[in-house]
Order: sequence, then C-alpha cells, then structure tokens
Amino acid sequence: MSRRLLTIAGTLLFLVCGAFAQAPSPEAMNAARKLVATLKIADQYRALLPQLLLKLRPVVAQDRPEIERDYDAMTAPGAQIYAPFSAAMIDRIAALYAASFTVDELRQIEAFYAGPAGQKFLEKSDALAQASVQIGQDVSQKAADELKQRLIEALRQKGHKL
Repeated sequence: MSRRLLTIAGTLLFLVCGAFAQAPSPEAMNAARKLVATLKIADQYRALLPQLLLKLRPVVAQDRPEIERDYDAMTAPGAQIYAPFSAAMIDRIAALYAASFTVDELRQIEAFYAGPAGQKFLEKSDALAQASVQIGQDVSQKAADELKQRLIEALRQKGHKL
C-alpha cells in the first residue's frame, strides 16, 4: 500500500475509534463541574481576560479614539462578550477531569479543595508555584556552575587546556 493510502486509512480508523470513545457520564460531568467551580477555574480565566483584551485593543481599534471608546465599553468588566468562551472552557475542562478521574475520585478531590486545607492551598498555590520555579532556577544555576567547574577541572587533569 502507498504511504498516502496508509495515512488516510490510519486517520479514518482514528476518527472512527474516537467516535466510539465513551463520553463521560452525566454524573461524572456534574462532579467535574463542581470540582471546576471549587477550584475557581472560571475566576482564573476571568483574571486573564483583561490582559487578552488589552493586547487586542490596538489591533481592533487601530488607534482611533472613537473605536477605542466603544471597544472599552464593550469589553468592560462584567461585559457578556466573553461569557460563551468562559462557559465553553468550563465545560471542556470539566470533560477533561471527568475523563481523567472516576466519579468517586472527583468527589474526593472536590471535598479536599472545598475544605480548609484545600482552600488554603488554592489561596497560596500561585505564590507557591512562583517560588517553586524560582527555587528550581536557583538550584539549576548552582548545579550548572558547580558541574561546569568539576568538568573543567576533570578535563584539565586529562591534559586539556581550558
């Protein structure tokens, strides 16, 4: 068979198998949506929107004040312009969670995040993530510096001039 025919056959097989993949149950989707709400994912998305809209402003408004005023009014906080995107994102994330965890696991995860320790974790997670990245960068830099010195010394002992 030709390579092109094999590619087409493989694509069709993938599409057919994908069509028969079982969608998450309504119970799983409900549990996943509850988890998504507890994790405040929609709030995180809404917090990113002003940055997105600010980047789009010069492209759309083209430095024309009359357009900028209308643009600002249409994209003001609370505007419904992004509601469909937020709803779609929540549904897709809920479907991802529902496909990744059992209903019982979703409920356990949601119970943790709904409790005091989970809420504290959510409150601190951004700062913890940033601090963790910084620690990783600092340790990696220190390791790179030390390994560089060790390797240079080992190569010098073998007679290389560095």
